[in-house]
Amino acid sequence: MGQKCMTDNKLTAPAVHSLDSFSLSVPDVKEAQRYYEAFGLDVRSESGFLTLRTFGDDHIWAYLREGPAKKLLSIRLGIYDRDREALASRIDDVRIAPADGEVNGLWCQAPGGPPIELAVAAKSSPDHKPPFGLPSGFAQGRGAAPRSKCNTVRPRRLAHIAIFTPDVSAAIRFYTERLGLRLSDRSGDDVAFLHGPHGSDHHLVAFARSPHVGLHHSSWDVASFSDVGMGAMQMAQAGYAAGWGLGRHVLGSNYFHYVRDPWGSYAEYSADMDFIPADTSWVAGDHPPEDSFFQWGPPPPDDMARNFELP
Repeated sequence: MGQKCMTDNKLTAPAVHSLDSFSLSVPDVKEAQRYYEAFGLDVRSESGFLTLRTFGDDHIWAYLREGPAKKLLSIRLGIYDRDREALASRIDDVRIAPADGEVNGLWCQAPGGPPIELAVAAKSSPDHKPPFGLPSGFAQGRGAAPRSKCNTVRPRRLAHIAIFTPDVSAAIRFYTERLGLRLSDRSGDDVAFLHGPHGSDHHLVAFARSPHVGLHHSSWDVASFSDVGMGAMQMAQAGYAAGWGLGRHVLGSNYFHYVRDPWGSYAEYSADMDFIPADTSWVAGDHPPEDSFFQWGPPPPDDMARNFELP
């Protein structure tokens, strides 16, 4: 059933409000830097690890550390200070030691998922649907610019991450009952999408079934349909042509192009995702597979759903 959210966020039940960041280990941070710089992110080397920002915003969306294999190390979810104690009581029996030495956040272990840090932070998920459209024409009577004159596509923010988990239903229960997120849509026990009750995109976090936890993709919001296509070309020119797109999803409705990284997960250019305001009732559906993946686009690669973090 749909749930009614109060317009005043102060009256909303304690809950996560944003996907703040994620931490990932990769076998080669120099190659990771090359990949994410080509993708259009502000990549910085800091004390032995990389940070990922979007240009014009100092928020750190991801931390990348060198390790023996690609591995999703943890995710950080933003909460309001007023909700800290209530959320702490909900996760008391699954609290864990900080994964990276951070002592300010609340750390917990989700079933079949990565360690989670609940951190008091400013809301980084949008409060309204971001603007979306086509770029203005290149010149009078000419809509498209020559490729040599096109600007670099630069994402605006981290939109969501998709996590592999052995039990999608258990993940839904944990993130909704313990952390206050709400189910947007699902397809049986194969995939699920969750949003924040304070107003957010159709999903901040998505889950896909796999025998082992892992990162399937990080998704980055861009301003236009054209940016999705130009981003794909930008990455192909940099040597990263493998992926999936251009297409449009059904659940979330966003236009997409996924670019495969050197270790088997993806970064997604995403535009025009559905938005669920704080004062809107949203009825979560359970959709058949043919209505839950994509509305149009090329066939996905055979290994699109493969988890490369399997032991």
